[in-house]
Amino acid sequence: MFFKKKVGVYMFAKFSFQQMKRYIFPLIILLILIIFALNNIFIVKQNEYKVVRQFGEIVRVIDKPGLAWKIPFLQSVTTLPKQKLVYDVASAEINTKDKKRIIIDNYSVWGIINPKQMIGNLRSIENAEAKMGEFIFSAVRIELGEMDYDQIVNNDKSNRGDLNQRITDKVNKALEKDHYGIKVYDVRIKRTDLPSENEQSVFKRMISERESKAQEYLSQGEAEKNRIIASTDKDVKVLLAETKAKASKIRAEGEGEAARIYNEAFGKDPEFYSLYRTLDSYKKTINNKTVLILPADSPYAKLLTEGAGSVSP
Repeated sequence: MFFKKKVGVYMFAKFSFQQMKRYIFPLIILLILIIFALNNIFIVKQNEYKVVRQFGEIVRVIDKPGLAWKIPFLQSVTTLPKQKLVYDVASAEINTKDKKRIIIDNYSVWGIINPKQMIGNLRSIENAEAKMGEFIFSAVRIELGEMDYDQIVNNDKSNRGDLNQRITDKVNKALEKDHYGIKVYDVRIKRTDLPSENEQSVFKRMISERESKAQEYLSQGEAEKNRIIASTDKDVKVLLAETKAKASKIRAEGEGEAARIYNEAFGKDPEFYSLYRTLDSYKKTINNKTVLILPADSPYAKLLTEGAGSVSP
């Protein structure tokens, strides 16, 4: 009984091994084929190019997202960015039109528009940025070399918007001429600095110019003040003269009118008028210390004598 069980187990194991041996090889082949296929199928993303090469030569460029494949062992795949890129151009020293040395620091926004041309002529992103930097430096040097320093740094005098566009156009013309497969969308100047050895002298000159300008403003203000004062004094004198003339005229008219009224009033009684004038003169000439020596027939003496005679002792 025990022997029969042992023989049965042996026969079952032998049968299972034979069945496994029959299917294991196809499974291995299938697994190898799956791995092989997965290694030669690749994904193209939205923001990238896939460049397929065969023996180093570009056979196709895929720019639409999705799944793609390559021939195993014969072809390789290179990835290039499809979106816009930013390149920080190395700062460089240039001379302006008025012979001033300045350091320009700028950046550019660029992208790959023809991967085949880009790889064929530039090989890599690094080489593309280096070549683009050369063209940008050349264009910046030419454009700023035709401008004075104040036009570059002064916002009121600057035309940087046009300058950036002119530099961008020049760079793109150079890139298109040699078929580099890249395009510059914008070039911007981030900063303009003076070389360190020139800063102090420029600062002193700027201070001197500002002091001279301030003195000019002060002189103009002082001259304007004197002009206003002179004009005001003239207007005051004219106004006073006109006022005095009007006052004299009014006074003369008043005195004439008073004289006319007096003449009309006293003309009605000449003797009373004579007496009034004589008495009025007494008020102005006689006081308690006055000593008068008058002829007997003087009007003064007559009145005084008549007045004294009329006074009761």
